[in-house]
Amino acid sequence: MHHATREANRGGAPPADELLALSGLTKSYATVVLEGVDFQLAGGEVHALVGENGAGKSTLARIIAGLTAPNGGVMRLKGRPYTPASRADAERQGVRMVMQELNLVATLTVAESIFIEHLPHRWGWIDYRKLHRDAEQALAQVGLADLDPATPIAALGVGRQQLVEIAAGLSRQCDLFILDEPTAALTDPEIERLFEQIAVLKARGVGLIYISHRLEEIKRIADRLSVLRDGRLVATAGAAELSLDEIVRLMVGREVGQAIRRAPAAPGGGVALKVVNLRGGPVRGVSFEARRGEILGFAGLMGAGRTETMRLIFGADRPDGGEIYLRGAAAPAKIREPRDAVRQGLALLTENRKEQGLLLPLPVRENISLANLRALGGPGGWLRRSAETAVAEQWVRRLRIRCHSVWQRVVELSGGNQQKVVIAKWLYRDCDILIFDEPTRGIDVGARFEIYQWLADLAGQGRAVLVVSSDLKELMTLCDRLVVMSAGRVAAAFQRDEWTQDKIMAAALSGHLAKPPTTAN
Repeated sequence: MHHATREANRGGAPPADELLALSGLTKSYATVVLEGVDFQLAGGEVHALVGENGAGKSTLARIIAGLTAPNGGVMRLKGRPYTPASRADAERQGVRMVMQELNLVATLTVAESIFIEHLPHRWGWIDYRKLHRDAEQALAQVGLADLDPATPIAALGVGRQQLVEIAAGLSRQCDLFILDEPTAALTDPEIERLFEQIAVLKARGVGLIYISHRLEEIKRIADRLSVLRDGRLVATAGAAELSLDEIVRLMVGREVGQAIRRAPAAPGGGVALKVVNLRGGPVRGVSFEARRGEILGFAGLMGAGRTETMRLIFGADRPDGGEIYLRGAAAPAKIREPRDAVRQGLALLTENRKEQGLLLPLPVRENISLANLRALGGPGGWLRRSAETAVAEQWVRRLRIRCHSVWQRVVELSGGNQQKVVIAKWLYRDCDILIFDEPTRGIDVGARFEIYQWLADLAGQGRAVLVVSSDLKELMTLCDRLVVMSAGRVAAAFQRDEWTQDKIMAAALSGHLAKPPTTAN
């Protein structure tokens, strides 16, 4: 193994108070994942890790956190040899990690999840009064003061689950805190609250490793950044020393075009999906229309009801009332379960790929074909394995999914490549009404614009594309129209030439100010 040649090293020297030092770190599975990586972190420093999906960022973080062992190299923590035998061992030595993939138990309450390792007790019984009091303080740190600590984890959306994970990490003392894609499912106000807590940790002398594909965030909060590409460290520099374009070039090894080629949606596109007074759970009387050939975006704060609305449309949850009309039909569609939705040409890429979008133990091949097995049926109904493999290999190439082969288990892929497998599954199904809930969550900057282009191409083919995203800039880049939800209702709808970031945020907050909703047409 040899050490990677640094392509940039501007202001990247570590401060004197070194907390963590890695030298020549290597890791291999079926192929080399990390090769000769050197990395340093100081106390009171935010050191960002960036790179494409599959570059090795999460693997490096997992090694530091004791979740997997390296094949070679040396680690030192506070000047002493560091070889954690497990995650618990790493935590005993002051190293904690909030992982990209949520690690919560659905049947536990919020309070139990935050303090699962040290539940307060008296005389052998859990002291729930103290547990809930402590949980309320931890939740307030991340902007969830309104959340009942007794709420089951299963009742929360992905965004709030992410904040509970972060609250759990912040509630425990540590010297080194690793955050792997912590803002992927968060909206701007929640991100601001997280950054406030990061500043508090820095002031206490805690060293932070911050992994994110949102480069603007990294430029804002990181002191230094290191770039990984194909398992090698290609650059370490002061975050202020590199431009965004330079960081992207170092990540991908080439220039990345960020212009989406697409003609604006034709104003006369027929109505593909019409939702009237949809109600259920937090969704309270939502109405809107989505037209063929357009990308319709859904903006709003966490808890606004965007994901819940899409689940009601898709039949994943049972509505209390309302109608859904497809392709101009006079009668409402009968969608009682997801199977009905798929048969009628709807697809839903869920925000929680791990639990709702993938069969993790199965290979890439079977996950891609899962929603369209009928197309691969042979005589007697038997599945044509060779055809399935050929289809999977085609989508792996088209979406640049990093895997050893289509026979590799999805659980072994990076989070971003798992997301690409879910997208491939629905693109292969060839539905004409596609709902994408956080489609670029955990996706690197190069792949993100590829996905933007695919969504634009789908709309250009006359399909209706609905996109839910917590990234307002993403929605403003992609969409022809925006629906803004607040407190379970549609608060406003904007054409592309009408919206501004201030108008969108004002609408997103309006439901909390008792303003009446409007209907999106």
